[in-house]
Amino acid sequence: MKRANATSPAPSWPDIDFAAFNAGYREFPELKLATDISRVGFPKGYFATARIRRLLARAFDHMARLEAGEKVNRDELDDQGRPGRMVGHYWLRAPELAPKDKPEIAEAIRATLTSVKRFARSVHGGRLTGQRGRFKNVMVIGIGGSALGPQFVARALGKVKTDKLRPWFFDNTDPDGMDHVLDQIGRDAASLGVTLCVVISKSGTTPETKNGLEEAKAVYAAAGLDFGRHAVAITQVGSQLDREADQNGWLGRFPMWDWVGGRTSETSAVGLLPAALQGIDIDALLAGAAACDRLTRRPDAATNPAAILALVWYFCGRGHGARDMVVIPYKDRLELFSRYLQQLIMESLGKELDATNRRVVNQGLSVYGNKGSTDQHAYVQQLREGLNNFFALFIEALRDREGPSLVVAPKLGATSGDFLSGFLLGTRRALKEKNRASMTLTVDEVSPFTVGVLIALFERAVGLYASFVGINAYHQPGVEAGKKAATKVLEIQQAVLHFFATQAGAKRGRKATAKEIAKAIGYPDAAETVFKICQRLSVNRGRGVRRVGGTTPADIEFAPEGTGRT
Repeated sequence: MKRANATSPAPSWPDIDFAAFNAGYREFPELKLATDISRVGFPKGYFATARIRRLLARAFDHMARLEAGEKVNRDELDDQGRPGRMVGHYWLRAPELAPKDKPEIAEAIRATLTSVKRFARSVHGGRLTGQRGRFKNVMVIGIGGSALGPQFVARALGKVKTDKLRPWFFDNTDPDGMDHVLDQIGRDAASLGVTLCVVISKSGTTPETKNGLEEAKAVYAAAGLDFGRHAVAITQVGSQLDREADQNGWLGRFPMWDWVGGRTSETSAVGLLPAALQGIDIDALLAGAAACDRLTRRPDAATNPAAILALVWYFCGRGHGARDMVVIPYKDRLELFSRYLQQLIMESLGKELDATNRRVVNQGLSVYGNKGSTDQHAYVQQLREGLNNFFALFIEALRDREGPSLVVAPKLGATSGDFLSGFLLGTRRALKEKNRASMTLTVDEVSPFTVGVLIALFERAVGLYASFVGINAYHQPGVEAGKKAATKVLEIQQAVLHFFATQAGAKRGRKATAKEIAKAIGYPDAAETVFKICQRLSVNRGRGVRRVGGTTPADIEFAPEGTGRT
């Protein structure tokens, strides 16, 4: 080895600011978590300013009232049809905190957890089987929080060699996507006969889930199987799905409650049943969430990681989401975390009305991300040198793998995990050099406990931040508006199909433009919608519509299927 002479300069790698790092780094041993805000750029004494103290006091008071059972969703009906809903996902990991005047809530939480565990044991032990033997697969049929949470946990904590059941998901109403899942499972009786379907819908009428259910029922019937002998429902008592499961002898029914929103339902039966069936330690996941809840009730920002996280959002986004949050977990198992956080954060915070239903400056926090170091080969170039319209949230997991790692670069004595860590530290530094803000969350390892911590941490941060900016984080009027619009589109499509069906019978071969069709069906101002409907129907055989010429939306014509010239 070549030795440096006395006049050679010493190797140099100066830290950006170790004093700032020392001040901005804090460990929370009871959570196996650490936070680092040294690269956020907070002014000195920011947490102690009068304005921030007022925001925090209001937020902690709001969270205390929410956890005590205050009906914060005043524009929604509860399960009894009365105005106002409580928000109680925190009770799911601490039933004793549920309202004392409603003891049935704590009892239902405990009973459901017991039922989930009992059902999973029955499946794993072979006491509950499909028509072709012990279950080997679990297929979750849901949408939004009913799919994203279970998907994230399955990806983060699943182990192919030891999973009790292999997880699959119908998480959209895309026929090709469902075909892709079924092709992997197998459409034959031998494969479907050992596949358990968990259907999740609070109302039972959510279109995406209902469509997935109908597709699943059809493929089971085609294989000569009784779907009910392979199905479980997670829904509200008395819902359409609950009645169907009861009437058709499904294997089980588990409750959803009006006080738990889909995006905060991972520690209810929605997330716990699929995880337990997969073989994940749900007690440890709940313990991690409960530990985080206890710690993040502290009314002191400096020692409360959720308050720290919420203040980073508030400071970096200037109180109205002016910057995007780029989530970069340096762990493949956390690859779906950014998608999970997109719904939790954006559906909760993207509002145009404040908590009193008065119009405010549009609020929100845009979230995107993938995983490190993949992101370094995707968009870190722009993060470092392009638009400075974001802040980064790095997530670091210290444990590389369960066993020892191979040294892949002998000259450096480095493992693959060493390279991954090096990329993380290097990217943080590269962003800091260009004055790009970032925060780092560090967990000891990706385990059921730490995944529970992360779920609870971001749920609490969302609640605190919403109080900072004066909005209701727990309803989603924009989602309902989109559903209503989709329903109207389907009504117009129905009219279009009727138009072509009657034209095919009475005046076979007649063709018409979208504008002509729109006028004929009574929607003269909906020519664009009619065009888009006809365009898609014409590409799918058997839907009754055929394109017969033209080059622009104004002159393209459509005719009943089987007529005219394409």
